Amino acid sequence: MTPHSPGRPTLQNLEKSTGYVFKDRALAHEALTHRSYFHENSSKAGFYNERLEFLGDSVLGLVVVDYLFHLKQSYSESVLAKIKSYLVSEAVLSEIAGSMSLGKYLLLGKGEEATGGREKKSILANALEALVGAVFLDGGFEKAQDLVLSLIRERIDSAIASGDFYDYKTELQEKTQLEFGILPEYRVVREQGAEHQRVFTVSVYLNGKKLATATGQRKKEAETRAAHKALAKMTAAVEAP
Repeated sequence: MTPHSPGRPTLQNLEKSTGYVFKDRALAHEALTHRSYFHENSSKAGFYNERLEFLGDSVLGLVVVDYLFHLKQSYSESVLAKIKSYLVSEAVLSEIAGSMSLGKYLLLGKGEEATGGREKKSILANALEALVGAVFLDGGFEKAQDLVLSLIRERIDSAIASGDFYDYKTELQEKTQLEFGILPEYRVVREQGAEHQRVFTVSVYLNGKKLATATGQRKKEAETRAAHKALAKMTAAVEAP
């Protein structure tokens, strides 16, 4: 077990924030140990987190699929696949890991530490998967399910409501590039509300002409909605007699 460094959050802090207390604390330390640390401290690190990451990836995917499958609103297999793919993506998992300050708990090698490893999306996402895998081994599927849903349930509901899971921005970019040879431009036209309740208003333009405007609690969400509206307008214009 690796000694705790002064000023770094303890495993107890992490357990308090997640609501799960490990019976086998070695599993938790393994989940938080990056390969770079292991290679520099193999005599005391024991293991690094990639095997747990592999396990946690499957557990996480199963929890998300099970939740989606039992929603009141029924979705087709293709839509379920898109939602699941979005939710278990590196971008989303790293955001969740960042929101729980998971990077502060990681054991990193000196080189990785020096290059900002605690904030790297890939390292954060992988560590979150490893943590899920560790909880699964330590407490079973239900405990892992409880942890995953406590972290991701709001993101699932938000993604479905906002359409974040569908990449409207990429579709709009491909469409405008193919048809007009230019890319859309997104502009934040308004920000309202307190910092923790911010609402962004974004307009999307093509060659200086505004196509659509939308709002969201995150800039990306507003951009996605604006792209969706722009695509709908473009489709309607083509279909109009």
